[in-house]
Formats: sequence, structure tokens, C-alpha cells
Amino acid sequence: MTKEEITLWQKIEAFQLDEPGADFKFSARLARENGWSLSYTYRVIAEYRKFIFMCCISESGVTPSDPVDQAWHLHLTFTRSYWIDLCKNTIEKDIHHNPTKGGAQEADKFDKFYTSSQTLYTDKFGTKPPEDIWHNNQQRFTDIDFRRVNTGRYWIIKKPRLSVAALTLLMLLIACATFIQAAEDYSMPLIMLGIVVAVTIGVYKWESDPNKSKGNQNGGDSGCSTAGCGGDFGSSHHGGHHGGHDGGHSGDGGHSGCGSGCSSSGCSGCGSGCGSS
Repeated sequence: MTKEEITLWQKIEAFQLDEPGADFKFSARLARENGWSLSYTYRVIAEYRKFIFMCCISESGVTPSDPVDQAWHLHLTFTRSYWIDLCKNTIEKDIHHNPTKGGAQEADKFDKFYTSSQTLYTDKFGTKPPEDIWHNNQQRFTDIDFRRVNTGRYWIIKKPRLSVAALTLLMLLIACATFIQAAEDYSMPLIMLGIVVAVTIGVYKWESDPNKSKGNQNGGDSGCSTAGCGGDFGSSHHGGHHGGHDGGHSGDGGHSGCGSGCSSSGCSGCGSGCGSS
């Protein structure tokens, strides 16, 4: 890191997301909303700080891992902490979170951003990102079928792995074969057997298809682009983060990023200096 980067990182590292004296702190909320242990949550928050640092220094674009993205989403709802304490008073830059426009070109862009993010991480922090937080590219952009579920009303049962499913299918086949031997009319058992086999094969072919979530991927990729949107570490662009660009950035309408809907400006992802707070 350069001297300026070291100073910036020290400020971000010292930034506190948990409000002192609060009964329900940021970390506790993040853990509850994602079903994480507190120890894992604290590690995700540490990675979120590193992500914010990379947003500030990247010359191209930065895309967070999904756990880091969840920390980012939640922090955005703490508006005073995010826009005033972090963006204005700590890093002196606005880091925006806007939606991708979708499509193959956007998907390819964010895939490259995610790869470059991990390279930048290794370069600046001297170690590779932790794999249980920064998942590989395929998992990052396909393992995204998440829903908000009321666990007080619904049970959440983990889908069986292929080996378990294969054992279950084998048991069903044995049961069907036994039924066929005992039956005088073979047509109905054979139809049942065919349906079981067809459904099982169809489900697991779909489960194993890396492109099955492509539609969701195009709607859920996220990133942070600083190219053309911000200045040096010391630059500060403030004034109304819902109001769009300042005069010097009105032509940056082509950038795209990830989803919060907080800004009407065209700058993307976590674009520094694109609009004001």
C-alpha cells in the first residue's frame, strides 16, 4: 500500500459499525438475518471493511462476495452511519450501490470485476481472500436463489445431496420392483416407476446446470465501479445522494452496478464521488 492507502485503511479499519450501548447491534442484526454465527459475522464485517477500501482505490470496478454484499445491504439501511459517518466523515467519498441492467454483457462485466477484486485484495492485503466468505466465481454468480423466509412460520429443510438422493431413488426402485413382482397388472407400477425416474433425473440435471440461475444472475450481480466517477482519496463530493451527479460527472450515464435504488445518477456499483450526500 502507498502511504495514502495505509492512512485510508487505518480509518476504515477503525470504523465502528456496532453502536456503543445499543441493545441490538449491527453485528447481531446481520447474524440474525443471515443465520450466521457471531464469529463468522465478525469475519464478514472485517471483509466488508476491506471491500469498502477496495472501492475507494479501484481504478476499474469491484464486486463483493455474497456475504460481504449482505453486510453492505444492511449498512445502507443505517443511513446516518453509512452516508454521514462512513462516506462523509471517514473516507470522504460516496460509495453508491445501484442495480445491474441485466444481460450477458453485464454478467460478464461483473464476473471480471469479481476476479479483479480478488486480485486487488491479494495485492493490497498480502493474502488471498478467505474462501468461506469470498466464494469462487461460479458459486458467487449461480448460488443466488435466496428468499426472505419467516422461520417462525416455516421450517427450512436442507435439500439432500446427490448421494442421499441416489440412495433414496434406489430404495424407491427396490420398492417399485417389489410391488411389480407382487402385482398382477404391471402397467400402473411401471408408470409410477417411470415418473419417479424421469422426475429425479430432471430435477438433478437442473440442479447441476451452472446456467440455471442465469436469469436471476442478471438481476442480482453487484459491483462497485469508480472509473470516471470519483477523484483522489482526499476528494469529497457531497450535497444530495438522491440527486444524481454534480456538474463534473453529468456524462457518466453509461456505468452500471448493483442494487439499492438509492440514486438517480448513472454511476454504478460503488462509484466514488458520483452524486452527493
